Amino acid sequence: MFTYYEPDTAPEESKSIMEQSQKSFGMIPNLHKILAEAPATYETYNAAFSTFMHKTTLSPIEQQVVFMTANFENNCHYCVPGHTWMMKSAKMPDAVIEALREGTAIPDTKLQALHDFTKVLLDQRGHIGDDKLDVFLSAGFTKRQALEVLTGLASKLISNFTNALAHTEVDAAMQPYDWTRPSER
Repeated sequence: MFTYYEPDTAPEESKSIMEQSQKSFGMIPNLHKILAEAPATYETYNAAFSTFMHKTTLSPIEQQVVFMTANFENNCHYCVPGHTWMMKSAKMPDAVIEALREGTAIPDTKLQALHDFTKVLLDQRGHIGDDKLDVFLSAGFTKRQALEVLTGLASKLISNFTNALAHTEVDAAMQPYDWTRPSER
């Protein structure tokens, strides 16, 4: 139903964004080809994603915990393989990647606290109460980082929901990490 745009067929406002995607990923991911349909949405997604990755105080692995928690909870058939590919490329711990893909405990207490915080934010639509925030802060995170998690979730809302609407095909580079939610296997 949705079109996979290429730089020469995309709406004019999306062409420069597609060029940025090519530079960042070495390809234009299928998600980006679909987002090109709506330049404002594409630009907003890229801005939130880039800001989260480059301007927050969360470490790269912490950022991926936020992303993968949202991907899992939102049952994103596209983003779980995509972020697995990113994590594997960055040589992040296989045990952490596997736990995030399977919905099992992460073998690192601080990362588990981040996962739990992210999940409860999603489950409760942000209305988590002070107790849950205190648990997150007690794990060694800051109030700033609590708010930074929201930036990651903002980008995931756009990508996860786009992939659900569009049934985005998993890119060839990510296909080795194909994923189905454990409860659906």
